[in-house]
Amino acid sequence: MATPPSLRCRRKGAVSPPAHSDDAADTGGGGTRSTFMPPPSGHGGTAAAGPAMQMKLCGAAGGRLGKLVGLGRSGAAVLPLPGCLLYTRTGSAPHLTHDTLQTVGGVPAVAQLTLPALAEIHDVLEEYKEGAAKFIGMPDKVLYCSLLDPVTPCPSGYNTNKTVSLWGSSGRMEITASKFMDIQRAIQPDWFQCISDGDTVAGEAGRKRAKKSVDRSLSFLDACLQILEESPELQRSVIFGAIEGGDILEERLRSARETAKRPVGGFLLDGFQGCAMAKETKLKLIASVTAELPEDKPRLIHGVGKPDEVLECIERGVDIFESFFPFQVTERGCALVFSYDCHPDPEAAVFMQNGAQDLEKNGAEEDQDEIPKADPEMTPFEIFLKDKRYQDDFRPLLEGCTCYCCQRHTRAYVHHLLVTSELLAGVLLMMHNFQHYFGFFEAIRGALRDNKLDQLKEFVFRQALQTPANAKPGQ
Repeated sequence: MATPPSLRCRRKGAVSPPAHSDDAADTGGGGTRSTFMPPPSGHGGTAAAGPAMQMKLCGAAGGRLGKLVGLGRSGAAVLPLPGCLLYTRTGSAPHLTHDTLQTVGGVPAVAQLTLPALAEIHDVLEEYKEGAAKFIGMPDKVLYCSLLDPVTPCPSGYNTNKTVSLWGSSGRMEITASKFMDIQRAIQPDWFQCISDGDTVAGEAGRKRAKKSVDRSLSFLDACLQILEESPELQRSVIFGAIEGGDILEERLRSARETAKRPVGGFLLDGFQGCAMAKETKLKLIASVTAELPEDKPRLIHGVGKPDEVLECIERGVDIFESFFPFQVTERGCALVFSYDCHPDPEAAVFMQNGAQDLEKNGAEEDQDEIPKADPEMTPFEIFLKDKRYQDDFRPLLEGCTCYCCQRHTRAYVHHLLVTSELLAGVLLMMHNFQHYFGFFEAIRGALRDNKLDQLKEFVFRQALQTPANAKPGQ
């Protein structure tokens, strides 16, 4: 098969929109502006040099519509809200070079770095002295450093009153507050999550552990804030305080209230990853926590990525999400095909886009054993392209998609790349899945601006109730 055009060249006439351009955030009237670099009060924080990050909110029903401005070293970067971060692995978008990332539309202004990978090379960054942004080749990106990688499971039971355990390629690393801040000084991020203890146990049996997680996290936060004011390398960095407490409402509220008293720049809702608690409990806790937080500071949540879950969190006051979900979809050999365009006949649109009309094509009973088994984690928002039914499907991954892959290649070609284990499969899928996911957040902002979030939610939830197109009976 002929080699496709080089992915390192932007296609002729295609221009990726700048990460900060979004009409939803520019709605006039009713906007508020707040500076939330740590003030010189409480813990004695000193004023940060350079532009101050500010939050502008516009009145919108069903969520918080607005933007974060004044981001980055120059203060020119903007993150529309609700929005997401660019997920990276050791400072690079998965499967993509910096050049190929340039062909993806709607890339967020803020990139997420994960501490476990960087902690192992922090001595190199210390010697380099110019921070991680320049080191990884993203000098103009706004960097957010999270404590954990949302894709990598973290063993339980290894945190203490003085340390939090990180898990990297070399194994377990015990990090104190002092060591954590040493690493942050080497990274020099624009934002960073404060070290915290999010290791809790579900149910009443975990009440004592939840209290301990809050106590430890507040102690870590106080220690880090003290070090922060004495660190000139971090005077332009914004610290996000972690809200802990497991599934115990009283502890969540205590964590939120106490963290809000500290001079933090934003809040991280931690411990809501995966199946940590029942959905109803999770949503109730999120709503209760955000009600305790100041309106003028951003709320970021870890571990929530599925479209239906994102919408539920936005309704409850969450502003910023990660973008690990497109990476997980790519690793499954899948492509995102859910629609966020509320068509007049949404059921027919979903039926067409998911290729449901072709469920029988190339899927005769005698061929079932030849079809690779789909990942049990597969969601209704994606299609499994290793499935044999796509070997002669010459449509794009998603009709109407403007991504590099959909404009140049077909489902059949990506199927071929997957079954032959070609590395290009991950590149093409990652480009498509990222762009589609970033477009989803743009649609959310548009729905908030037009007061149609309920309509978008109903449309996405209808798709969430479907069985994944490639799942076998009993799977």
